Amino acid sequence: MSSPALLHTKAELAAVRPAMAAPVVLVPTMGALHAGHLALLRAASAAAGPAGSVIVSIFVNPLQFRPGEDLDRYPRTLDDDLAMCAQEGVRAVFAPSAVEMYAGGAPQVRVDPGPVGQVFEGEFRPGFFGGVLTVVLKLFHLVRPDVAVFGEKDAQQLALVRRLVSDTDLGLTIEPVPTVRDPDGLATSSRNRYLSAADRAVALALPRALRAGQARAAAEAAAGDGPGDGQSRAEAAAGDGQSAEVMLAAAREVLDAEPALAVDYVAVVDPRTFAVAGPGHAGPALIVAAATAGGTRLIDNVPVMMTAGGGRRSTERSLGGAADH
Repeated sequence: MSSPALLHTKAELAAVRPAMAAPVVLVPTMGALHAGHLALLRAASAAAGPAGSVIVSIFVNPLQFRPGEDLDRYPRTLDDDLAMCAQEGVRAVFAPSAVEMYAGGAPQVRVDPGPVGQVFEGEFRPGFFGGVLTVVLKLFHLVRPDVAVFGEKDAQQLALVRRLVSDTDLGLTIEPVPTVRDPDGLATSSRNRYLSAADRAVALALPRALRAGQARAAAEAAAGDGPGDGQSRAEAAAGDGQSAEVMLAAAREVLDAEPALAVDYVAVVDPRTFAVAGPGHAGPALIVAAATAGGTRLIDNVPVMMTAGGGRRSTERSLGGAADH
C-alpha cells in the first residue's frame, strides 16, 4: 500500500497532473472522511479502472460558510484522511490552504447558481451554493478530471453541479453515488460527530420521517394497481392527485412527534430542477428534508418514483443502502 502524493499548492498539482493516467477521477471533499466518503473513493476507483488515476481534494471552503456557522470548528483530520486514501489506492491528495485557493482574497467573480440555488438549502443558507459551485469550478479547472464523483445525499448540490457542467460545456462526467447510512439509519456526515447521544436520538426522526413517506408511497402504489370497489381506473388515477401530500403527511407525522427537532423543510421535488413535484409529475422524485438536532443541522433525502396523475412506486434503494455534509 503506497501513500498518495500530498499536494498543497496549485504548482505541485500542475507538476504531477501530466503523469496521471486517464481516466482521471476527482473526488472533491472537505475532509473528515467517513464511510460515505469511502463509498465515493470506491466508486472513483471503479470509474478509473486499473489503468486510471484517482485524485482526492480536501479543502474546507470558506466561501460556503456564513458568519456564525462552523468554519473554524469543522473537523480536520488530514492524517486519518490520508490513511483512508492510501488504503483505497488514491494517486494524489490535493489539500490546499484557503490562501492558496484564493490568493487574491475572496474572489470578486463567483458562480451564480441560478434559481435552483435559491430554494431549500439555498433559501436557508444564502450564498452557500455560489460558494460551492465557485470552488468546484476552480477544482475542475485545476485537476482537469475526466470524471468527478459526488454523493446523492447532497442531492441539490449534485443537481447544481450537473447543471454547471452542462451549461458551461466542461466536458466531464458526473458520477453519483448512493447515500451511505449508519446502522441506525442516520445518513453519514462529517458533522455527525457533533451530535451527543441524546442529539443523535432526536436526529433519527429525520430518516424515520423520510422512510415513513417512502413507505406510504409504496403502500399507495400497491393499492393503486387497480380500481377499488365501485371505482373505475380513471377514478382511481384521479384519486392519486394528492400523492405528494400523502407522502408529506406521513413524514410530517413523524417529525411532529419529535418536538426537539427543528425542521427547516420537508418536500417532494424533481431531482433535476428541485421544483416541487405536483400531481402532474411523472418519473423520479425525492423526498428532501433538513432539520437541526442539538445545534447540528442535517440534510437527507430518499428517492421515490411517481407516475402521471400522482401515483408512484417506491424505489428499493434508500435507508438501508449504500457523502460533505
